[in-house]
Amino acid sequence: MNLQEQISEVFAPIGSLSRHVNAFKPRSGQTEMAIAIAQTMESGGMLVVEAGTGIGKTFAYLVPSLLSGARVLISTATKTLQDQLFSRDLPGLIRVLGIPSRIALLKGRGSYLCLHRLDYARFDLRQRDHEAITTLADLERWALTTLTGDLAELPALDERSAVIPMVTSTRENCLGSSCPQFQRCFVNLARRDALSADVVVVNHHLFFADLVVRESGMAELLPSVQTVIFDEAHQLNEIGVQFLGQQLTTGQLLDFARDLLAGGNEYARGVCPWTTLASDIEYSARDLRMVVGSLDSGVRLRWLGPVPEQVDATDWCRAMVQLDLALGQAIDALSIVTGSSPDLQRLHERGTSLRALLILFPESSDANFARWVDVGLQLKLVLSPISIADAMQSRVVRVTPEGSSRRSWVFTSATLGDDPKLRWFTEPCGLGEARVLRLASPFNYAQQSALYVPLNFLKPGDHDHSVRVAELVAEGARIIGGRTLVLTTTLRALKAISDKLRTILMDSIALEVWTQGQSSKRDLLERLRLGGSSGHPGCILVASA
Repeated sequence: MNLQEQISEVFAPIGSLSRHVNAFKPRSGQTEMAIAIAQTMESGGMLVVEAGTGIGKTFAYLVPSLLSGARVLISTATKTLQDQLFSRDLPGLIRVLGIPSRIALLKGRGSYLCLHRLDYARFDLRQRDHEAITTLADLERWALTTLTGDLAELPALDERSAVIPMVTSTRENCLGSSCPQFQRCFVNLARRDALSADVVVVNHHLFFADLVVRESGMAELLPSVQTVIFDEAHQLNEIGVQFLGQQLTTGQLLDFARDLLAGGNEYARGVCPWTTLASDIEYSARDLRMVVGSLDSGVRLRWLGPVPEQVDATDWCRAMVQLDLALGQAIDALSIVTGSSPDLQRLHERGTSLRALLILFPESSDANFARWVDVGLQLKLVLSPISIADAMQSRVVRVTPEGSSRRSWVFTSATLGDDPKLRWFTEPCGLGEARVLRLASPFNYAQQSALYVPLNFLKPGDHDHSVRVAELVAEGARIIGGRTLVLTTTLRALKAISDKLRTILMDSIALEVWTQGQSSKRDLLERLRLGGSSGHPGCILVASA
């Protein structure tokens, strides 16, 4: 049987999936999508598939990926979906299909424990609070047994923990082959696994980051891959724009100041005034943030002239000059001691790069790029291309794979546009030549869903808005037995709604309230899924983004 015939057999009413997967039901749209992907894999080229909710698009692209025998790269929108594909969906299908396929998971370096940074964190005397010390101790115990170093293995680790940046590496602070832990590096181990696998699961952030810096291992992996599949492809343009531009954040500057102090005192104590140099950078970064301190978090400031709009020009220029001076002094100090340690050499390179970015932003005038400032807990200066179309054409879809076979590209999502050509998605992504397939959802939305808009409700800016939202959620959750996800747009609302829900449901044994940050995303989502089933109270999960 050829590939398309094999796929038809797998998805048939009496096929492999029907016989071995209890919840499986044959769906014509799923089979049509899988066959279209198989055709594209055989002929090469580009396929864009809009598959409505309920089609079963995950199996529709995984089955041809496994049956084809080709090397396949699958890119997802989130690390959570990555983990699901690697830990559950792919192993399950490999068992059902009886195929000895090798699979690998590859994430960005920020997802893996850095053993060198872990050693470093022990000596960071500025982190003395009990929670940080406890988390660090847990990480050290886990480091003795983990085979992958993937922080997702720790269900109780809060992804917003202040300890995570201390024990993970970035492109800026990684020592590469100079690192004393290079042979045991979990990032390198993950890359080696990916290079020898048949199916590799990555995420969009990693894919686009590698187009810019070529440091994740994708540069070696991509040329050997015959098929690339992007799931949740509607996010490609936004993520691509983010990574194909330039960003400078006050958070980066504060991290650099912290590492400067620790590295200077560790390897060159007394040679330079490291405490003063680090404090000057930290003060200057916070001062730049305070220039826009009166503006609400979440605001984006246009930056068309010399300074961003709504910002006092004198204060902004003074803060930028002050920051440039502080970075310059740190770079000069590091240049004296770079031979003392690879860490100090890397700090010198980081400082130089940060200063170059600081100089770049005020001088940028390229009409193909947009410039703005994001206001939040930290300040983010952004210089971004207006479109990723050129980059997708030159760096992605026109790249020739190893050997003579033509590479195939598949882009799929439940929502890609509102016209037959899906131009909302294809034009910004440079995919005008792609074949387009649209498959409607098998769900009857009119019968299986409801939209409720409360009338005369308090406005979001009202002081009691979050209280009223919590009351409304509690009322509905009692009726349906939990099974409730509340999404907020601000962390302030997240806390206020969670606190009020706990007060309202204080005496309830049938419902429990969970908040993003209490545990890992994987653990929280699993609690939501189990809520209301036998032995588990109903669950209300309050989360953001």
